Amino acid sequence: QVQLVESGGGLVQAGDSLRLSCVASGPLFSTYGPGWFRQAPGKERELVAAISRSGGSSYIADSVKGRFTISRDNAKNTVYLQMNSLNPEDTANYYCAAQKTRFLGTRRYEYDYWGQGTQVTVSS
Repeated sequence: QVQLVESGGGLVQAGDSLRLSCVASGPLFSTYGPGWFRQAPGKERELVAAISRSGGSSYIADSVKGRFTISRDNAKNTVYLQMNSLNPEDTANYYCAAQKTRFLGTRRYEYDYWGQGTQVTVSS
């Protein structure tokens, strides 16, 4: 079993950047494919980005493509979400998640482990 702890959220202005981190504890994190989801008030939780076990492949949602990137450092058991050119529509609670069954998990139900989330608020 893996435990996930996110950090790096905060209040920023439109156009700013943030980097979220997710540190995993537990064995063999390199065998998991992690992802970042977000959930805004009154909306469904949606996938933002996912990355493969090696980090060689990734998926980025159309809504953030060109602005967000996902990466991982297996030596540090950490996955990152770099967010650039933030806008108020990016305001949400961001969750790190991990799954073992898919090359790239693109569905919420594919993920078995979840962090508590970190809040990102973008002011206009």
